[in-house]
Amino acid sequence: MLVSLLRSKLSEYRGLLGLVLLFQAIQAFAGLYLPALNADIIDKGVAQGDTGYIWRIGGWMIAVSFAQLIFAVSAVRVGSKVAMAFGRDVRADLFHHVNHFSAREVAKFGAPSLITRITNDVQQVQMLVIMTCTLLLSAPFTALGGVVLALRQDVALSWILVVAMPAVAILFAILIQKLIPTYRKIQDYLDHINEILREQLTGIRVVRAFVREPEEVERFRQGNEALTTTSLYSGRMQALMFPMINVLVNLATVAVVWFGANRIAAGDMQVGAMVAFISYLVQILMAVMMASFIAMMIPRAAVSADRIQEVLMTNTSVAIADNAVTQLDIRAQIKMTGVGFAYPGAEQPVLSNVNFTLEAGETLAVIGSTGSGKTTLVNLMTRLFDVTQGSVMFDGVDVRALDPHALWSRVGFVPQKPYLFSGTIASNLQFGKEDATEQEMWEALRVAQAEEFVRSMPGGLDARIVQGGVNVSGGQRQRLAIARALVRKPEFYIFDDSFSALDLTTEANLRAALAPYTRDAAVVVVGQRVSSIRSATKIMVLDDGVVVGLGTHDELLATCPTYEEIVLSQAMVAGAQ
Repeated sequence: MLVSLLRSKLSEYRGLLGLVLLFQAIQAFAGLYLPALNADIIDKGVAQGDTGYIWRIGGWMIAVSFAQLIFAVSAVRVGSKVAMAFGRDVRADLFHHVNHFSAREVAKFGAPSLITRITNDVQQVQMLVIMTCTLLLSAPFTALGGVVLALRQDVALSWILVVAMPAVAILFAILIQKLIPTYRKIQDYLDHINEILREQLTGIRVVRAFVREPEEVERFRQGNEALTTTSLYSGRMQALMFPMINVLVNLATVAVVWFGANRIAAGDMQVGAMVAFISYLVQILMAVMMASFIAMMIPRAAVSADRIQEVLMTNTSVAIADNAVTQLDIRAQIKMTGVGFAYPGAEQPVLSNVNFTLEAGETLAVIGSTGSGKTTLVNLMTRLFDVTQGSVMFDGVDVRALDPHALWSRVGFVPQKPYLFSGTIASNLQFGKEDATEQEMWEALRVAQAEEFVRSMPGGLDARIVQGGVNVSGGQRQRLAIARALVRKPEFYIFDDSFSALDLTTEANLRAALAPYTRDAAVVVVGQRVSSIRSATKIMVLDDGVVVGLGTHDELLATCPTYEEIVLSQAMVAGAQ
């Protein structure tokens, strides 16, 4: 998964990667050239007292060092650009892919996990890319070139390299093996922490109302403690790396000095050669260490890549058809024929055999007990889900053959739980219509019975709205959501229990203003109050996902016992009050 992700997202940056590789190679070879020059100064300059030679070679060393610095900085700069572009592209792909998910896929992954995958998981893979571009690419050149040049200095000491290099590799292999299962736990714990935080921040009023702060604090503490413990274990294992490397480097250096001194005393080796050999040995082991350090990042990046690819390889269940229909005759007709819907693995369907036709100028009211399938029905109309049986026709075209944007651009949808975005009242209304004028927005607010309280807010249309609209009341939030749908002036309106937070007077005024405003559109209203829906052209009664009645108020009173029961129960409650 990691390799395929890197290959697919870095393919367009091959030119820059090649440039990074070139800069890293030049940097590595420049670094390898310096010990040889240093050996020449010691053996030919210092030993023979040739000051001119020392100055000449020393100047050349300064020039090589400066060139090494230039290419190192260039490699880091270009590599950083590649890594940042990689992270940007993956995050963008994830974001756009998730935006095409239906509610089913979002529920499958969960919002907290999707947030973690788009942010933290991408960052883990991006860190691997930047470390590879800035450190790893030079490691093979340094290691291989160092081995060759060290052997040119003295072959007899090569056994130290044969012992030291595998020792470093084996050490890191053991550490990586222990760290692999830890990284997935860390990412899972991050998902869990995200979930807890979202629940506590979103449900802060419920937590306080039921005095559950201590329990929620404890729940967060447990999740945080699990993440901390696992991260500390990972950190301790990684912290072992540098001390162990230092021990191995120092032992290898002592071995070179010990055995090299004997060879110098025997006249088989020059002092400069031993110094150069030590320099090459350190460079080789440091290159192996850098490669091993990045190798330790691979398991965590691989876990993150798996999680990223899992999202990218998940196709939405609401797929766009090939040659999807984009143009419709504006008739504002919706028709359901034999519609059924069941969630995967469910024993019973949520909806069964739903049939109706709704034309422009008509209003369909949907009523039923909690869990009867009302919200699922309107979700099928807007194709947030696809039917598992039958068909939903919009203006004579099956919604599965219709371009989703062609469908959604003709629908004004007010969900059961209205949501406002951070910004202003105007920016929220313009979600419905980007080029809406002030006159259009005030007209929509007037119909939605929101004009009065908006005018009383500081700034009017420019009054600030915080995320979720929590700085306005539930009834105000509902009316603003209704106004957002009205300002679009679509041919099809869906109000999913959108008047539940309104008092009876406000609701009556809203419905009276709404009737002439939507007279040319088809309207679906999901409601709980019989008094609110009795004037609808058609009333659909749902019971456990089955349509048990369809007709006008008077027809249903005469033919539908379930509707009659609902009417009588609400009348009794109203009489008792």
